[in-house]
Amino acid sequence: MTGGIKINENNTLYIPISVKTENEFFSGFGKKELLQTVIGSIIGIGVSLLIGLITGSIPYTMIGVLAGIAGSVMMTRKDLNNMSVVSQAVNMINFSKSQKYYPYIYGKEWEVY
Repeated sequence: MTGGIKINENNTLYIPISVKTENEFFSGFGKKELLQTVIGSIIGIGVSLLIGLITGSIPYTMIGVLAGIAGSVMMTRKDLNNMSVVSQAVNMINFSKSQKYYPYIYGKEWEVY
């Protein structure tokens, strides 16, 4: 191999899985996820308080608050592939926006244009 780096005898490169790029509080949950969780929890608490004001029920409000906080943590925590539910949804939206539509017009098969 000229001008390159010889990786090993078979010229194969081994990339380890689950390598994290930033410090984490626990597996899959770092500073960025904490900020996303705080924002999601605030929204969940606001919705729960609104439901509590409408229904007048404290148990519904408390269940809504706890579900909002737990749901925020579950949606922002990354898995072994470094993807969370939120990041996957953002990637899907960006992908759908990047797609182009090219309509196909069927013509006669052997006709020369």
